[in-house]
Amino acid sequence: MTISPFLAALGSEGQPADRAKDMDLYGWLIGSWEMETVHYRDDGTIEKSDGECHFGWVLEGRAIQDVWIRPKRPAPSTMYGTTLRVFDPGIDGWHIIWSDPLNQDYSRQIGRAEGKDIVQIGDDSRGLQARWRFTEITADSFHWIGEERAAENDPWCVTYEHFARRMNS
Repeated sequence: MTISPFLAALGSEGQPADRAKDMDLYGWLIGSWEMETVHYRDDGTIEKSDGECHFGWVLEGRAIQDVWIRPKRPAPSTMYGTTLRVFDPGIDGWHIIWSDPLNQDYSRQIGRAEGKDIVQIGDDSRGLQARWRFTEITADSFHWIGEERAAENDPWCVTYEHFARRMNS
């Protein structure tokens, strides 16, 4: 399979040496992951499925991009989106831009370390506050928790959980 000129220009083998320390927060995600997903619906029901996500260096290694797919291919997708993560030394944090054109779901967040976790907070395209957390992080697994709320004083409500395991290369 030949890589298109666009994909060759987008992808990168790694981060530049002058940015290596800054890229550590998300750099460990580079690679492919399989996941089990739990969706907590508004009506109180729970939907379980599988999925996959893939992370790579992009834009000369100055950013990390991923693709999240649910369920695993080749099944018809119920989610197929991408995140672009760019470190900003001016805020000592990451700009996070999520886009799932299949569901017209978009979110813009700021990501930072909080203890051993990674926490991303921002707003989604429905006007809700969104908090996405990477927890229980190991070299080969993580637990991702998606939460939302309508207003600052409302409690966070868990909407999704992803339990991810690194795929063998």
